[in-house]
Amino acid sequence: MKRFLPQSLPSWVLLILIASLLTTQVATLSIVSRDRAENNNVLELFRLSERAYTLVKVLYAAPPSERSILASALSNTANPLSMSDEPAVTSAIASDDSLAELEDVLVARLSAFGVTDARIRRASNRPPSRPATNPSAPDPDVGIVERQLSDIAEDFSQSDGLAASIKFKDGQWLNFVTPIAPEPPIFTAQTVPLFGSVAAVVIAMTIWAMRRLTAPYRALERAVKRIGDDVKSPPLPEFGSSEYKSAARAVNTMQAQLREYVADREQLAAALAHDLRTPLTRIRLRLELLRKSPLRQSLTHDLNDIEAISRSVIDFATYEIVDEEQEKIDFWSLVDSVADGFPQASFDKTSHASRGLICMGRPIALRRCVTNLVNNAVTYGEKAHISLAQSGADILLTIRDEGPGIPQAKLDEVFQPFRRVEGSRNRQTGGFGLGLTIARNIARRSGGDITLANDTDGGLRAELRIPRAV
Repeated sequence: MKRFLPQSLPSWVLLILIASLLTTQVATLSIVSRDRAENNNVLELFRLSERAYTLVKVLYAAPPSERSILASALSNTANPLSMSDEPAVTSAIASDDSLAELEDVLVARLSAFGVTDARIRRASNRPPSRPATNPSAPDPDVGIVERQLSDIAEDFSQSDGLAASIKFKDGQWLNFVTPIAPEPPIFTAQTVPLFGSVAAVVIAMTIWAMRRLTAPYRALERAVKRIGDDVKSPPLPEFGSSEYKSAARAVNTMQAQLREYVADREQLAAALAHDLRTPLTRIRLRLELLRKSPLRQSLTHDLNDIEAISRSVIDFATYEIVDEEQEKIDFWSLVDSVADGFPQASFDKTSHASRGLICMGRPIALRRCVTNLVNNAVTYGEKAHISLAQSGADILLTIRDEGPGIPQAKLDEVFQPFRRVEGSRNRQTGGFGLGLTIARNIARRSGGDITLANDTDGGLRAELRIPRAV
């Protein structure tokens, strides 16, 4: 059930708004329909009262012997009227309170014309159902007003009515039926498109307003992701709603603190790089004085390890110190120049068709990223097979070696600093576990990423994705 529910805040707000709109529309139409029914009922009672007053006043002035003739003359199909010795409404008990009250009102109002009793009941005037027939085509000679009057007359002839029997003091009963005006439906061929258009306009304006309202938050999301890739990215603009400005201010504060931390780390690495050179140089000079000492070879070996470790740590800590400007780079030329420095590296035949792939990035950093990947393949897999192609909006660089590969569970571990796979990565055959870490950091700062996988034909496959320049 949860998979059918919205997963984002704008979708939830839009769903709640549409549900509220529909609920309000249904409630409003229900109230309007009920009020129309109540008002129509009161209006029909008023029409019956006025008609009863007019008929009684006319018939009371006529002699009793002529009332039947006069009633027949006033009667028609839509409004039947008759005089009789027995009431057409046989029940003396009203069906509801409103009719009972109207009976009392009529007796009191018409008592001056000799009326002693009044009975009113609701009567059904609907004809029995007949099989549906195909409606005939409208007569082109009939005007709009004439057609509308004909339709209204037909509706009246099939509608219910109010039957009334009014007794004169001489015992004669006036019987007549007043048809109830048919209540027009709320939903018609004219109103449905109107309701639909209004709902569509409201929904469209709501979607537009929600997109405008949540646009800063989408920008906030993109900015936070950008900070994760590059802590030196520009700060967020603080504008919009108060909630967004507070969130943007907090993110900018966090980014400033991260920048200070990175700057402190870079300054520490630079100081280490400067301070370590002097004692290491002195130690190496003093080792030269131990020409025939048996400790010279072992101390030299240990000193080389210390220098290698120091260079690796300093390189890892200071690879972001050089503040390069991004520029357009011919990625094919960059990879080709890197491959020229490795005799064990070769391009696949299909890669030559991918010349002219341009990306945006820092030239020195990207060269270092590609160099680390190729060096990693040559060092641990003997050979590096390079393939370059376009993949959608990205440039895909694939480097496959012929080594033993890496266990599936450790494919992500090798990207962590100083992590090496035992048996294949050691100080005699490789570095100190920082090459892939630096390469992935450079790739992500350029908007791409690096993934590792064991190739089906054997060896390890490294894939570097970099966005193409527009």
